[in-house]
Amino acid sequence: MPSSQPYRNSQTTAKAGFIRKYFQSASALNLMYLPALLLFGVFILYPLAKGVQISFTNWDGYSQHYASAGLKKYSQMFNDKKIITTFKNTLIYGIGSTVLQNLLGLAYALFLDRKIRGLGFARTVVYMPVIISPLIMGYIFYFIFQYDGGALNDLVALFGQETVDWLSSGPRAVWIITFINTYQYMGIAMIIYLGGLQSISKEYYEAAQMEGARWWSQFANVTWPLLAPAITVNIVLNIIGGLKLFDVVVALTNGGPGYASQSLSTMMYNLYFARQDAGYAAALGNVMFLFISILSLTVLFILRRREVRM
Repeated sequence: MPSSQPYRNSQTTAKAGFIRKYFQSASALNLMYLPALLLFGVFILYPLAKGVQISFTNWDGYSQHYASAGLKKYSQMFNDKKIITTFKNTLIYGIGSTVLQNLLGLAYALFLDRKIRGLGFARTVVYMPVIISPLIMGYIFYFIFQYDGGALNDLVALFGQETVDWLSSGPRAVWIITFINTYQYMGIAMIIYLGGLQSISKEYYEAAQMEGARWWSQFANVTWPLLAPAITVNIVLNIIGGLKLFDVVVALTNGGPGYASQSLSTMMYNLYFARQDAGYAAALGNVMFLFISILSLTVLFILRRREVRM
């Protein structure tokens, strides 16, 4: 009687070949997207849809039942002076931080792209604030700017000057928060610009030097155009980060005095937990989502076109 072992071996080899071919096919590769799509649906799409639903209700965030409120929460928002002030503050946080972070990040990158002593230490010092929690950073600066016993007022008093209540003025508090956000995240801008600078071939600078170009001419005609992708990444990231600012505001002023330094994120938090108006908080969250999406995508589109032109 002939042995069945060769037949079984051939069957096993055929199955292994079929499985290998299946997992190498396009349809099998498409299945790899399923876990990511599932997580995106559960943690992004469902909360987004639920937030839209809640924004049309009077839900207080705790009760089991809620009634429809139609567009009341949205119309209320555009007549609320506190919300209008919050939008202005958020624009300053977003645009102010973006401008300052890019100017300082680029300046540090240009300086630290040279061969100098202590280069690694200097880069670490600039980047170090990034690794600190934004909440902790806010509390550190609170102890610097507070009126009684603050480090800054101690320094002012040391020189015989009158102390200042730095955080009692809304506009001043807004700019102090913008400065702290800039200080914390300019290290990321510096790293991205450093990467962009180091990817530029030295041959361009050598050719420019042979034609007698000075530093500014080399920067304007070589560095600036070739840094366009790094500029795009930095500006879009900074705008999104600044417009959703939360932790530093809570730690430094908690949105005060009054509502003078609120951001959209902290206002949404206060509407939900302090005023127990989840419908209003959801409506503000939806407007904030649209606002940040439209602004960041518009800036991205403009900067990408600029990259192509350069």
